[in-house]
Amino acid sequence: MNESDNVSLLKLASRPPFTWAIAGVLLAAGAGTAIAADDYPNRPVTIVNPWAAGGPSDAIIRPVAQQLGARLGQSFVIDNKSGANGTIGATFVARAKPDGYTLFYSHLNPIAIAPSLPPKPPYDPVKDFMPISLIASGPAVLVVRGDFPAKTLAELTAYAKANPGKVSYGSVGIGSNTHLAGSMLAQAANVDMIHVPYRGSAAIQTDILGGQITSAFVNLSGALGLIQEGKLRPLAVSTRKRSSVLPQVPAVAETLPGFEVNGWYGLMAPANTPPEIIKKLNHEVTEILKQPDVIARLKEGGMEPEPTTPEAYAAMIKAELPRWAAAVKAANIKE
Repeated sequence: MNESDNVSLLKLASRPPFTWAIAGVLLAAGAGTAIAADDYPNRPVTIVNPWAAGGPSDAIIRPVAQQLGARLGQSFVIDNKSGANGTIGATFVARAKPDGYTLFYSHLNPIAIAPSLPPKPPYDPVKDFMPISLIASGPAVLVVRGDFPAKTLAELTAYAKANPGKVSYGSVGIGSNTHLAGSMLAQAANVDMIHVPYRGSAAIQTDILGGQITSAFVNLSGALGLIQEGKLRPLAVSTRKRSSVLPQVPAVAETLPGFEVNGWYGLMAPANTPPEIIKKLNHEVTEILKQPDVIARLKEGGMEPEPTTPEAYAAMIKAELPRWAAAVKAANIKE
């Protein structure tokens, strides 16, 4: 107990018993929070991944979860609750007990895009979650079949103008970042492109190879093997700058200035999770993201590590929301 605490208790000594009772409750609550953080975690922690097991997102979160378990002495278990562009998993976490034992592997789609989509999800991305840290961010890559006539983005848009109604693009669902990336591309290039929604990225790549659709923005790590084999041709990456994994592939912004779609992943907790637990998790995650082996694994998948403070992550989300609301409106997405 420090000097200020002694002064406070001396002042309380002269006050009525009711005041003492209130003070005791407040002191006990503060002590309980501190003990909870010191003892945390004392049982396994669940990280809800809103995407399907075995996909590119799993490859990002699993090494982080393993390191959290090793550093904190408890298992951090990945629970895949996929569907509805990530909103099923997000809803589950928003309703979970805020004790630090259910965390959300957050993503651009359910946090920044879904709140502007019809129907609105049953959670508020700002009020119902507490950011812990960003984990990683990276581009989607625009691909066509290896033998498609267009070898550059400019050639693809020229082909689309010369062949109206014949160029299509796949996405992982209506309102997803890959859908909006295609919509933004078509608008920026002033071309008509037909949107074809899918339930997963594997089927998109299969149909590009089979000629059922023309193109798609796909996860870089998931497409890298087919790109290296020459079966898929990368035309551009969606981030403002080129990817270190495919440095020879230009960014869309080099042809269409201002274009940017940056797919990010982070870690969040339900609102009202004790701040000491948030602070503890933030420290561990940011330290993990500085480890050379973790950095290497992320970069191999085309992602860049993005350790942040909870405050910086919260500020980024607030900045993203109006941007994606505008993109949803421009795409004319209806219920």
